[in-house]
This record gives sequence, structure tokens and C-alpha cells, in this order.
Amino acid sequence: MASGLITLVWHDYNDFHQLRHIVYAAAAAQIFGGAALQFHRTAKTGALVLGAVYLFFASLCVPEIVASPQIYNSWGNFFEQFSLLTGAAIVYARLSSAWSRETINRIGRILLGICAASFTLEQAFYLEATAQLVPKWLPPSQMFWAIATTVFFALAAVTLLANRLALLAARLLTMMLVIFGLIVWVPLVLSDLQSHTNWSENAETFAIAGAAWILADILGENSLNEHRPR
Repeated sequence: MASGLITLVWHDYNDFHQLRHIVYAAAAAQIFGGAALQFHRTAKTGALVLGAVYLFFASLCVPEIVASPQIYNSWGNFFEQFSLLTGAAIVYARLSSAWSRETINRIGRILLGICAASFTLEQAFYLEATAQLVPKWLPPSQMFWAIATTVFFALAAVTLLANRLALLAARLLTMMLVIFGLIVWVPLVLSDLQSHTNWSENAETFAIAGAAWILADILGENSLNEHRPR
């Protein structure tokens, strides 16, 4: 919902001038889908709408990837949107009787694990820029935390893909992303309320944290059922 509102308020459609009306429609769909997701009776519809929106946004990244495959920023943008698509898909599949819990868990782990691998590469390729986002007051240094969080993303990716302590990995990934939002993007938003980038990055960070949280809940539900007395 926040991402849609930010787009409408800033009238921002990035480089997609010819698609601006479609982008505005997608922003309105984000607001509708986000609201529908809050209620059980409409959650499946909301997830379907949001999945379509994030599929659209992910597809907008493909031409840049094809044009300059050696520039990882385009790949990173794709997998950021794809992680949100994954979250919506998990919700839709969980509310659909056509998918077993085991299948949803496996597909969710693999897809979000691939996204976490992309987050690892994106931070590694742009390590200096990542370090600049770390608050200077945070000891021991900005570069330390840039490297540490890159390693944490890598560990989350390996753990999810290998299905070893996947629930713990999903929960820690969620927590790390929420911390990113709280100590990096929220202060940046407050320091410059007119910056569209700060607002949009803040909303996207918390949305990706939401996708990780969705996976953690699904994995946690499966773990609870496995340990429940029969």
C-alpha cells in the first residue's frame, strides 16, 4: 500500500514515460491488493493482484538486463521485485486447495533463497555504496557491517536452498531486513522528507521483509504440525 501511495504522490514512473498510465494503474492495484491482503476473506484476491503487479514490475527490468547483462544493478532490481512476487505467490498458494503445504514450502524456500543470493551479489558488487548507507554511529565501522550483512545474506541463501535450519534462516532474514528499514531508511526518510528515493526504498525494504516473514510463517506452521502430538 505504501509503495502505491508513494508512486501516486510523487507521480513517479522512473524511466517508463510511455508506460506512465500503466504504472499509475499498477500503483492503484498495489493499494487495493495491500488492503485486501489484510482480511482473510479477500487475502487470496489481494495476493493475486499483488502478484500480477510485481510480475509486471519485474518484467520492466528485463529489457535493461538484456541490454546490459554485465551490469548487476538491473539483475538486482529484478530479484527485488521477484522477492515480492514470491511473497504474494506463497500467500495465494497457501489459500488455494490445489497446493500441498510441502510443495509451497519447497518452492517458497527455493525462490526466496535465489533472491537472497541476488541480494548477496548486489551488496558484494556495490560494497562501497552499501557501506555508505550504514549509520556512522554504528560500531565498529560502516564497511564491517556492509561485509557482515553480505555474508548474512549468503548464509540465508545457502540455508534456504539446502533446507537446513530454513525456518531459523527465514526468521533471521526477516529480522535483518526490518533492522535495515529501521536504522537505515527510516532515518534517511526523516532527514529528507522530499526524497522519493528514500521513501520508495524504505517501503520496498519493509515489503521484502514481509515476503521473508510470510515464508517464515509458512515454515513455522509446517514445523508446528510436524511436532504436534498425533
